[in-house]
Amino acid sequence: MIPRVSLVLVGALMGATAMSVLYSAGIPAQAAGASTYKELSIFGDVFERVRAQYVTPPDEEKLVENAINGMLTSLDPHSTYMNAKDAADMQTQTRGEFGGIGIEVTMEEELVKVITPIDDTPGSKAGILAGDFISEIDGESVRGLKLEEAVDKMRGAVNTPIKLTILRKGADKPIELSIVREIIPIRAVKSRVEGDVGYLRVISFTEKTYDDLEAAIAKIKKEVPADKLKGFVLDLRLNPGGLLDQAIYVSDAFLERGEVVSTRSRDPEDTRRFNASAGDLTDGKPLVVLVNGGSASASEIVAGALQDLKRATVVGTRSFGKGSVQTIIPMGEKGALRLTTALYYTPSGKSIQGTGIEPDIKVDQPLPEELQGKVRAEGESSLKGHIKGQNENDEGSGSSAYVPPEAKDDMQLNYALDLLRGVKTDPSFPADPAKAVVAK
Repeated sequence: MIPRVSLVLVGALMGATAMSVLYSAGIPAQAAGASTYKELSIFGDVFERVRAQYVTPPDEEKLVENAINGMLTSLDPHSTYMNAKDAADMQTQTRGEFGGIGIEVTMEEELVKVITPIDDTPGSKAGILAGDFISEIDGESVRGLKLEEAVDKMRGAVNTPIKLTILRKGADKPIELSIVREIIPIRAVKSRVEGDVGYLRVISFTEKTYDDLEAAIAKIKKEVPADKLKGFVLDLRLNPGGLLDQAIYVSDAFLERGEVVSTRSRDPEDTRRFNASAGDLTDGKPLVVLVNGGSASASEIVAGALQDLKRATVVGTRSFGKGSVQTIIPMGEKGALRLTTALYYTPSGKSIQGTGIEPDIKVDQPLPEELQGKVRAEGESSLKGHIKGQNENDEGSGSSAYVPPEAKDDMQLNYALDLLRGVKTDPSFPADPAKAVVAK
């Protein structure tokens, strides 16, 4: 495997897209011309007029922040300014852990509904059950709060207490709980055995993804004897991206050799190439990768590498198509600047910016009747102001990003399982599914 190194490239979910990000302590900038400084003086004059004469006193800090974001969003959808809180939130996401109580929640009837408590966390130990409703957090009603706001209130510094008021079906009165927050790891990989096939779902690319994947593969290999194991399904659907170094490690987990990805900026000398090294964790077992319109950035890097190097068959629908790299420039206590500085390329030298990963075998996932007309196919190419990719055409990128909650209804997954078992083959592939999915 590639030697483990410190974090270099990152990605995080922002709205409908993901991004790859390079942390930089500082990049020398060329001095601007005299005309540029003249324009900046105009900005200063306008700011002073607004500050002094607007009908109500404006929030000056907000004015500056919005002005900076106005400049950056005129470049592309992924270049933005993050204030201190946003920058800290992004770091929390990429670390793969946070201070909290360990429950998965949603919003229902203006209350926070517990989907499930995570095993061996403060929430589980305190007796929170799936289906419970949280009505108050530290004495404040959750009604009127957005889900994100409620989650923020439940997260906090490790070893700090939080009081929750729980409404439970069958209980004659609200349940009051006092819980002390602990470090909660975010599961980056979920896995299970589907008969004679190992199923690996990579949810996001955090600092813990490769370790979680390695453990999941080892667990599956223990549960299913090597002579019975038909192969693996690597599910990257609805995966918005994350840390690029983790995307490289995940790709390398299934590879023996070859270039995984390259990044290229406007200076050709800044081109960087990342290569796999010997050591396939699956021992060369057949592999099918699932993608859809919710597969973006780092997940597209993995799918593109395994597809180009003929290690896997990619099944599903066209991916999101985000192929740009953003540099994170720390601004001290003021936050950080996220600036697009490069594009990434698959091993064959192809940019997926605005086009996405085209699956080897297209398998559409029908929408249930209640969602028809409500789920739109979106991709990078539909974002206003996106960087036009060198291979982009009118077809664009992206597709539907729906995955059924029940495996029995998941046509893409079931096609992948049948392909590995030799039940289904595509006319363009060999009759032997092992050759179809490995095809070295």
